[in-house]
Amino acid sequence: MLTKKQYELLMYIDHSLRESGVSPSFDEMKDALDLKSKSGIHRLITGLEERGFIRRLPHRARALEVIKLPENAQNSTAPTYAPNVIKGDFGNGDAQPAAANDAAELPLLGRIAAGTPIEAISDATSFIGVPPGLMGRGEHYALEIDGDSMIEAGIYDGDTVVIEKCDTAENGTIVVALVDDSEATLKRIRKKGDTIALEPANKDYETQIFGPDRIKVQGKLVGLIRSYH
Repeated sequence: MLTKKQYELLMYIDHSLRESGVSPSFDEMKDALDLKSKSGIHRLITGLEERGFIRRLPHRARALEVIKLPENAQNSTAPTYAPNVIKGDFGNGDAQPAAANDAAELPLLGRIAAGTPIEAISDATSFIGVPPGLMGRGEHYALEIDGDSMIEAGIYDGDTVVIEKCDTAENGTIVVALVDDSEATLKRIRKKGDTIALEPANKDYETQIFGPDRIKVQGKLVGLIRSYH
């Protein structure tokens, strides 16, 4: 038997997962339930987990999975996803995951930092199947995320991102940026005057400012693939 607040939180998490594929933050949960502190949310989540309604996915921020809903819930079916694919809010909201057996093969170019920039993108070492619905008409490749600086955009360490090749991007777009021709990172780009800002989506990281000659756009984010173990 769930308390009223536990029920409200469970339904809110379930709704968020169905709408965006990403569980809400503690702040979002606190505001949705009109609570004064995040400690109350922590207690509710612990209670739901102990009762077998949700599961916290290890080593991932904001990662909750709804296992079941109460019998009296309006929607008694837990959220389902296409295998290994989550629809993300990446400015391509009308793209829908395709069937797993209708996948396109994309080159997997190694790991990219969602944190401190790491070495530049390498040549393809393997390939990965990607639903065509995650891609546009251009040339695409895939990268594995290393780091947590983009978690508030729903991009976690270990995720695989689908990138459309391009050399320009509008302000606010999440891009693969090559810094000084040697280091690549995944960040949101902002251009102002003669400067380029690479913005993280994690309050623990700072925005980095560069001159325009130091940054080259290598592609923009159009999709995301996540494996659940």
